[in-house]
Amino acid sequence: MKTVLVTGATSGIGEACARAFAAAGWRVVGTGRRAERLHALAEALGPDRFQPCVFDVRDEAARDAALAGLPADFAQIDCLVNNAGLALGAAPAQQAELANWMTMIDTNVVALVSLTHRLLPGLIARKGSIVMLSSVAATYPYTGGNVYGGTKAFVRQFALGLRSDLSGTGVRVTSIEPGMVETEFTVVRNGGDQQASDSFYAGVNPLTGGDIAETVLWVASLPAHVNINTLEVMPVNQSFAGFQIAREG
Repeated sequence: MKTVLVTGATSGIGEACARAFAAAGWRVVGTGRRAERLHALAEALGPDRFQPCVFDVRDEAARDAALAGLPADFAQIDCLVNNAGLALGAAPAQQAELANWMTMIDTNVVALVSLTHRLLPGLIARKGSIVMLSSVAATYPYTGGNVYGGTKAFVRQFALGLRSDLSGTGVRVTSIEPGMVETEFTVVRNGGDQQASDSFYAGVNPLTGGDIAETVLWVASLPAHVNINTLEVMPVNQSFAGFQIAREG
């Protein structure tokens, strides 16, 4: 039985990934800051399928202590799903708060890189896999996307760089790049404003966390000789933005 570690498993895509992998027969280590949600997930999925691992991904000491305390059955990670991440604010750069930028960088880039480095020796030893959750924002800029888009472009390029460096090790690396997925993501981005999130997704029929979880599970379950490098996923009602033009006068 294989084991997957999913970061940000307390909601959205991460929680959906935990449920999908557990249903497919994997052991799941789910990380997050909200202990009550992780323990509820453990109760729902069962102790033989899900192990809660409570820490903030930005806290390396807490992370290492939690990983060191994993039961033996969950300690050997075969697949890392780097899902934890966030967007804060949607203001243009000249109006954005620097603290929001730094939190996005620390979470979406620094913590992701640090955890990947921490688990890499074991993943190489087991010829495992790494799935990065990037975003279409890595490719298509939009007003207010600034640092968030930059962090996701880093995630995409980091995945490609790992793919190159790990050639010959048997480790597979994939960047999955979703478009509009209705989760708590936009609520967080808008400072807890549920109405703003509901308005954003209204009438779009957006992707769900479950849609992306099934994609992640598919990638991780492919034969060992098959690697999906990058995979861009959008709802049918979302497409590429047109060019932005500012007119003088």
